[in-house]
Amino acid sequence: MEIPDEAVVVNSSRLKSVVWNDFDRVKKGETFAAICRHCKRILSGSSTSGTSHLRNHLIRCRRRSNHDITQLLTRGKRKQSTLALTSYSYNQAPIKNELVTVASTNTGQGLKVGNINTGSFNFDHRRSQLDLARMIIMHGYPLGMVEDIGFRMFVRNLQPLFDFGTVSGVEADCMEIYKKEKQRVYEELDKLPGKVSLSADRWATNGGTEYLCLIAHYIDDSWELKKKILNFLVIDSSQAEDMLSELIMTSLRNWDIDRKLFSLTIDNHNTYDKIVSRIRDQLCQHRFLMCEGQLFDVRCAASTVKILVQDVLETSREITSKVRETVRYVKGSRATQEKFNEIVQLVGINWQKCLSIDNPFQWNSTYMMLEAALEYKEAFPQLQEHDPDFSMCPSGIDWDRLRAITSILKFFHELIEWCQKSDDFISSLALKLKSKFDEYWKKCSLIMAIAAILDPRFKMKLVEYYYPQIYGDSAPDCIDIVSNCMKALYSGHAIYSPLAAHGQSSASESSGSIVKDRLTGFDRFLNETSLSQNTKSDLDKYLEEPLFPRSVDFNILNWWKVHEPRYPVLSMMARNILGIPISKSRTGVPI
Repeated sequence: MEIPDEAVVVNSSRLKSVVWNDFDRVKKGETFAAICRHCKRILSGSSTSGTSHLRNHLIRCRRRSNHDITQLLTRGKRKQSTLALTSYSYNQAPIKNELVTVASTNTGQGLKVGNINTGSFNFDHRRSQLDLARMIIMHGYPLGMVEDIGFRMFVRNLQPLFDFGTVSGVEADCMEIYKKEKQRVYEELDKLPGKVSLSADRWATNGGTEYLCLIAHYIDDSWELKKKILNFLVIDSSQAEDMLSELIMTSLRNWDIDRKLFSLTIDNHNTYDKIVSRIRDQLCQHRFLMCEGQLFDVRCAASTVKILVQDVLETSREITSKVRETVRYVKGSRATQEKFNEIVQLVGINWQKCLSIDNPFQWNSTYMMLEAALEYKEAFPQLQEHDPDFSMCPSGIDWDRLRAITSILKFFHELIEWCQKSDDFISSLALKLKSKFDEYWKKCSLIMAIAAILDPRFKMKLVEYYYPQIYGDSAPDCIDIVSNCMKALYSGHAIYSPLAAHGQSSASESSGSIVKDRLTGFDRFLNETSLSQNTKSDLDKYLEEPLFPRSVDFNILNWWKVHEPRYPVLSMMARNILGIPISKSRTGVPI
């Protein structure tokens, strides 16, 4: 709307609406206009136009010094009010007016829109900026979204007073939130009553950049299992083991948790052996690890299963390809599919699942393809008789081997039985898998046994039951190893429990810590002599008491939380052991 220069200002003192305190009313001929005193925007000033559009403009006017939104919104009819919501393009030019009817209150305290009482509304601009930054962080939105026209229109209609700022400003807000959260995690880790277990996992971007993700796992003072991402460290696949181990150690020192680290969970690859060994040696030099680091090296169970599955699929690649091509042929045309369905009905197969082609990069989809194909195996030879073009049907021995392969994929715990098969193909595959599983079991069985003992439903009974089945005549010696480690671990917690509550210190940090280190032997002497005087420890009491009844809803952390006063030392040990992740964070769960 344009008003010529010769337009004259008319007296608006008789106009009752408060909006005229911010507008000049001008007249040219028979046309009236309202000019905003803040931004000089020209709107209709006709008495027949009302004042809703003027009120809405003042809500949006960014040059107005006093944005009293509640005064503007609460003007008008009490029982029912109409707000004009103006849609703006990027340059703030009005596009159209839409009328929205909202219910008002009867108390005179302000207009209610939904569950929001605008009468008591107080806009906190800084809080809204940080909320935007948190939203971007939480959902991984691009920083540039704050410049998107649609997003700006949406937010402006919700809150015209919000200043979006710039991409660099939002980035600064994200960094501010990150620094505050990092400090909060640092303080939480520093005050932990127990130890921290670390998991390390490799990540890669589409662009080929590789990262090492370090995650801290622990049980807090409320007996809740927590995990916090500490770092995404850029790595090079060509980096030597000593460089990667030092990269992890530097991160641990920066977070000040090298002195309270309990275990490291990492992929079950031989390439990580030297890395874990270097880190363990450094920590043992400062006497940070209990039991001389015997429980430090934990290999990811999920990665172990993946390695075993890859061996199965690699060995059976030729047979799997036959099945894949067979399924692809059947599903390749409607006529073939219909013919196959007729054969299925004639043969009498009642299998409900449909044939599917797998994704070779996802072994579980390959398993489902093989499982479904096995159920239809009687129909494929019939299709071959009626269709001369179908020539890739698996043979009888192929189907037998496929059934064994799918069984191995589904039941890894039955490897010993498969190792005794007369078929050299299956037995050699099973022996290969068992060999790799034995490597994993050798490294992780001790920590799993101790975790089972710390479950009040099992204690030593579970070890005494399964070890003879696993180790045969060597079971008594293996049980003794578990029992001795359990006692040594308990003794270590009993000696260092005062330090664990306040954080262990390196002997080189202060003279006070040196004194404590020199008295370690005396503490051990007191502990051993008290045991020899028939004083029962937490561990003795715990093991002698009856097993806790097994139930579906049992929560082991809640149990230890309740029984912590009764077993002060053993509960600290349980906190550290049960916080160890048996697999990495993306697929795994703690022990």
